[in-house]
Amino acid sequence: MTDVDVSVVRWSPSHMRARLDDVIGVYKAAFLDFHEADPVRAARDRAHHARRHFDRPDLLAVAAVTGDDTLVGITYALPGRPGQWWHDVVVDALTAISPPSAQHWLDDCLEVVELHVLPAYQGRSLGRRLLRELLHETPYRTAALSALEPRGSRARRLYESEGFVPLLSDFRFPGTMIPYAVLGKELPGPVPQDTSGDEHAPGTGQPTPVR
Repeated sequence: MTDVDVSVVRWSPSHMRARLDDVIGVYKAAFLDFHEADPVRAARDRAHHARRHFDRPDLLAVAAVTGDDTLVGITYALPGRPGQWWHDVVVDALTAISPPSAQHWLDDCLEVVELHVLPAYQGRSLGRRLLRELLHETPYRTAALSALEPRGSRARRLYESEGFVPLLSDFRFPGTMIPYAVLGKELPGPVPQDTSGDEHAPGTGQPTPVR
């Protein structure tokens, strides 16, 4: 753990494109280095997909940065749409179990693509701050994500404490034998803006900058 002050800020799609290497670097250090046999190759493949994500104007992203603008945590999400690989796979799997559940959870859903914090900065509630800011006042009915299956991990404890519930358990995505859980959370939707017109970070009373 480090005592360096960290700020949580919203990033625009163009800022995500400009900081692609930093984003993938955090992803590699926080996840791929621990869960991939060839993390360098996996990071290269992930960068290819991330470029397409960052070209979408409806992308939502939140970054954790130090005072010198070093990226130490990142999360981003996209609205679920037919034709997107993750969305289609999960819709098909959940529909096979319960079509009404699939419709409720995934018809109007913000899909959290990534949430990672550098190991040296974990244990400071940065993941929670990133997730809460990402979901704050979004206009979608639900949020969904996939996480490694073993319950009791730091990530699973975070998601469960933030109201995510299992939609699919011990689920294998095509091309992998790694078991995942697909989790969902009902969202309250946007709240009326105050008369000042400022956007505020949840619980801070301070404007949330967008870069």
